[in-house]
Amino acid sequence: MKKLSKLQQLSFIIRREYLAISTSYAVLLVLMGGIFVYGLLYNYMYAPNIVTDVPVAVVDNSHSELSRNFIRWLDATPQTEIYAQAMDYHEAKEWMRKGKVQGILYLPHDFEERVFRGDEAVFSLYATTDAFLYFEALQGASSRVMLAVNDKYRSDGAVFLPPQGLLAVAMAQPVNVEGTALYNYTEGYGSYLIPAVMVIIIFQTLLMVIGMVTGEEYMTRGILAYTPFGKSWAVAIRIVAGKTFVYCSLYAVFSFFLLGLLPHFFSIPNIGNGLYIVLMMIPYLLATSFLGLAASRYFTDSEAPLLMIAFFSVGLIFLSGVSYPMELMPWYWKAAHYIFPAAPATLAFVQLNSMGANMADIRPEYITLWIQVIVYFLLSIWVYKRKLG
Repeated sequence: MKKLSKLQQLSFIIRREYLAISTSYAVLLVLMGGIFVYGLLYNYMYAPNIVTDVPVAVVDNSHSELSRNFIRWLDATPQTEIYAQAMDYHEAKEWMRKGKVQGILYLPHDFEERVFRGDEAVFSLYATTDAFLYFEALQGASSRVMLAVNDKYRSDGAVFLPPQGLLAVAMAQPVNVEGTALYNYTEGYGSYLIPAVMVIIIFQTLLMVIGMVTGEEYMTRGILAYTPFGKSWAVAIRIVAGKTFVYCSLYAVFSFFLLGLLPHFFSIPNIGNGLYIVLMMIPYLLATSFLGLAASRYFTDSEAPLLMIAFFSVGLIFLSGVSYPMELMPWYWKAAHYIFPAAPATLAFVQLNSMGANMADIRPEYITLWIQVIVYFLLSIWVYKRKLG
């Protein structure tokens, strides 16, 4: 084999990696399905964001004043709209099957009796799964109505509280609470969740692609294609650099789609500075690529990475500190936050994109990502040096 220069070796590695990706149907399926279908599906399912006037069928077996008040107050909430009262549950179920209603409220015959006895009131609520937010809207509306019923009948002398507690309640000063939703003024679930999920999708699919390519490389002994270059540390560095260039170049385009275009299509919060987001994505993609290459030592086939990585999303959302504050995490979960690049990157992206933060505000996360770049880069070089023999 003709002796190649260092630049030619790097070019050979890059071309070979592109070829490995473009000729693998499984990898292309992960890229197309994971990036485009997965990204669009998530946004589509949460597209309503704020659900209003959800048509609801009512099955009222109580036929009491309390049940009529409950239905009337439920209809007054912004989330729901009473479509009609069905004769029985089967008729309401048929309406739902035909798409006339998205939910069913069932009030049993003893609904009023249980309330006046001081027992826990029971009602059943059913919702379709056409969109994830329908049930949340119906549950929230019915819960608020039940609290209103509780307040009204408690003030009228009902027995929601034990007798010895009624005097204390009557003498207590009311507390007025006014809440203002910062950054997510609509309080929409999609506005809160989607920005974080988009960053997790990038992490998951990139690790899957690296795991599948390197797993196939292990099975076919593809690493032998680089042995004519030598087995030195410099060759290992060029292999890691070439592979990382391929992954980062592909995911620069995919990141623009997920984090740049989709927010405009689905009205996701997008008030961040584009330059700051790009600066944050550089160490994120590098750290994720190096992590995947470092972990490739354990990828002995092209299917195992799919099974291992597919279940990371929920855990990574929690580890990021977006849905659960890091201050309340045990020390071992805080340590895990600094292991996976997706955790600090998700927190940093939400601050930049949804809260309008600047680079100074995400300094801890940004420094963490660059430390991960250095650590995983060194590990990936060590792994490929061992692979070369």
